[in-house]
Amino acid sequence: MAGTGEKAVAAADDALYVLTAVLLTPAQFPSVLGDDYPEACAALGLAPLVDGYGLVLGQDGAGARWTVAVDDVSLVAVAIASWDCGMEYDLSPGERTVVAALPGWPLDVAVSAPGVPAPHDPAPDAGDGPLLTPPDTSVWGPAQRRLGADEIALRWTAWREQIDDATYFAQAGGSRPEGSEPEETAQGRGSGLGREPGEGPASERAPETAPGAEVGGGESVADRTAQDASAGHRGVRRVLAEARAYVDSPPPLGRIRSSFAPGEARTLRADGPGWSMVARTDDIAFVLLDEEPGEVLPVGRGPELPRLLEALDRLAVRPS
Repeated sequence: MAGTGEKAVAAADDALYVLTAVLLTPAQFPSVLGDDYPEACAALGLAPLVDGYGLVLGQDGAGARWTVAVDDVSLVAVAIASWDCGMEYDLSPGERTVVAALPGWPLDVAVSAPGVPAPHDPAPDAGDGPLLTPPDTSVWGPAQRRLGADEIALRWTAWREQIDDATYFAQAGGSRPEGSEPEETAQGRGSGLGREPGEGPASERAPETAPGAEVGGGESVADRTAQDASAGHRGVRRVLAEARAYVDSPPPLGRIRSSFAPGEARTLRADGPGWSMVARTDDIAFVLLDEEPGEVLPVGRGPELPRLLEALDRLAVRPS
C-alpha cells in the first residue's frame, strides 16, 4: 500500500509527507506487532479503542520518520483501498482526528518522500512516546512466526496445492501406498518458510491429523497418544487444545479473526502464546510454532477440526 508521497498532512507542529498507511483495528492490524489487538496497540503505546485507529506513516520536512495515529478509520480504509486498486488518493486527515504523533515507524517502509532528506529517526525528545522501530524479523521468533502465517493466508492456494489429501492424510492416518517408506507421522512437518511451497525435504513428510481423527486400526489420535507419547506432534496437539479452550474462555480481542474466502468458506486466523494457525473453514489448517523455526505443520480435517473451526469462526472478529 503506497501513498502519493507528495501530499502533506498536518501532524504535530510539522507537515507529514504520507508514504503509506495501515489499519489498527480488532479485525485488521499488523500482526507482526502482536498476537492480538490489545498487544498490537500496546506496542505503539496506544489504548485499544473499540473502533481502532488508522496509522499514517511518513516523513516530515526534515526527513524524520513519523507515525500518526488518527481516529478516522474510515478515511484511512478508503485511502488504502484506493491505493490497492492503483488509484491516487490524497490522504489528508484533519488535525482533530490526530490521536498521537509517534516518532519512528513500527513497520518497514521501502519508499521515501521525494525532495526531503533520507528517512532518519527524529530527535530523542520528539513525539508523544518512545521511538518506534520495526520488530526484528532477521531471526525466527514471534514476529517471524506471525509474518509466516500472514504469508500462508495470502497465498493459501499455493500452500494448499502441495498437499495431496489422498496420499498425505491417508499416510498420516497410518496407511501408505504399497512399497513406500513409513511416514514420519510423529513430526508431521510441511514446507519450511523461506522456500517455495513444496520445496525441500520437509514437504515430503506427512501432516498432522486433528485429535479425534481416526488412524490405522480405527483408533483415534488421542487414543494412540495415550499409548505412545511420541506419536503425533506435541506442539500441534497443544495448539489445538489451546484453540479449543478459546471456545469456553474467549481470548483477547483480535486473537481470532475471520476474513473472506472463496465460496461460503472463511479464512480463519488464530494466534496464541508461541503459535499461529491459519485455516479455511471448509478445509485443513496450517500451524506455525515458535519452537519450530520456519516449519509449517498441516493439520488434517478429521471429525474434530471442522467443529473446532466452526466454533472459532463464531467467536472471530470480522472486517466491517
